[in-house]
Amino acid sequence: MASNETRNMKSGKETESAVVLENIKSLEKLMLAVAIETEEIKNRHEQKFNALSDRLNSIEASISKLSNAYEDAQKSKEYPKEEPINEFTVSSNNTTNVPSKTMKRFQLKHVFEDVSNFEENKYNYSQWENHYNVKWNMSVTRHNKHLCFFIDCEPVAPADEWSIRTKLECKVVSRNHDVVIRTWESCYGKCKTWGFLHFLEWEEMNKWYLVDGNLTVEAKVTINETTGLEKMKIRKFDESQKDVSDVILVVRNTKFYVSKMYLAAQSSVFKTLLLGNFSESKKSEVPLNGIEPDDFHYFLEVLYGESAIDEANVEDIALLADMYNAPTAIRKCEEFLLEKSKKTFKRKLEIATRYKLENLEEKCLSEARIVSKDS
Repeated sequence: MASNETRNMKSGKETESAVVLENIKSLEKLMLAVAIETEEIKNRHEQKFNALSDRLNSIEASISKLSNAYEDAQKSKEYPKEEPINEFTVSSNNTTNVPSKTMKRFQLKHVFEDVSNFEENKYNYSQWENHYNVKWNMSVTRHNKHLCFFIDCEPVAPADEWSIRTKLECKVVSRNHDVVIRTWESCYGKCKTWGFLHFLEWEEMNKWYLVDGNLTVEAKVTINETTGLEKMKIRKFDESQKDVSDVILVVRNTKFYVSKMYLAAQSSVFKTLLLGNFSESKKSEVPLNGIEPDDFHYFLEVLYGESAIDEANVEDIALLADMYNAPTAIRKCEEFLLEKSKKTFKRKLEIATRYKLENLEEKCLSEARIVSKDS
């Protein structure tokens, strides 16, 4: 009897132990499953977090680019990459300002790499850039223990006889932000390269002006006069128009036969100059100093309703339209930039900011926002 009871108690304990063991195994499986699921959830969340982080970084980069472009455009009001400088004279009665001088200015900048290993007498070039219908680049070379610095140019469209009078300001910057600047007045044409054969001693350049083996060079180019770069003209303003004109506008040695009333209707500056109290309003010939005859010709063509705007002259026409306060010409320049121009986003934004082209500026910013969302 006692023996049977003992066996039953033992059997019961074994059964209880088996149940406990099974429960422990089940609990371990459950804990393992939970751990695996937790790890999967963690991985999924981490993937989502990384994806979200990448997207945020991409958006931030796009916004940064947009911000930089916009800041560059704002700065272009003070000193744009391609900056026409306007100077004015005021008549004795101080009734208005008359444009008297316009200079075309732009800046080139390039970083040459691994300069200390440059071969003797081998030219190293920056990329070509288009400014005012002309291609420009910079080149440096190692020659006779010196750094040589040159600026090259050639017309975008082929031209037989052409010339460009310029003032060059070439600069290199040291690690301590000290600079070496050389200036030179030159006339491009038969000679397409101007610069400095002994710009800086090679050892001095190696010691003070290289940053991680690279050399930063800049050039400011001021165009004083161009000849032979004009495109085909649509309309005539020469003496053949004498019978339908009542004033002659003289730009350098070129005479433009035009109508006072027509120009006055197109431009508030012309209205004051030609119909106001200026002494010029009484003259049969009125000189306009410091502007290019070809640029002024295309500007007049636009005022007279011709489709004269193209990629090469749109900025020149916009400049004159802004100077003479000619809203129709400004609007046509903006329409060309909106619909036809292949200029870069950054360049369009700079032009829009400089000349207050609100529709163009809004389009540039809108396209940038779309790029930011899609990136």
